[in-house]
Amino acid sequence: MKLKEIGERLVELVKQGKNLEAIYELYGKDIASIEAAEPPAGGARVMKGVEAVEGKNKWWAENHEVHGASVKGPYPHGEDRFCVIYSYDVTNKPMGQRFEMEEVALYTVADGKIVQEEFFYSM
Repeated sequence: MKLKEIGERLVELVKQGKNLEAIYELYGKDIASIEAAEPPAGGARVMKGVEAVEGKNKWWAENHEVHGASVKGPYPHGEDRFCVIYSYDVTNKPMGQRFEMEEVALYTVADGKIVQEEFFYSM
């Protein structure tokens, strides 16, 4: 797949709530996932490997109740990168705190797979 097709497929799967399917289909096995800040509960800011990214997504789903979500994009940049904008209305289950957040994800593609994802957001 070409860059635009990968971005469109990612957005399509996320809109359907198929985040794990997107990881299995579109991510390279050595994916690097980089958060803007250290996550709570002892998580790592940088995770490597598809299994680690899968675990991070499962943790998010288990610890957050999603009341609303939207995804916009993809917005291509050159031959190897694209951005997606995510908006969420969620409750953190352990803390019982509801909040809204918006983040920009920058994806880097090589050899037809997403090899890096970086998240930008304000805490």
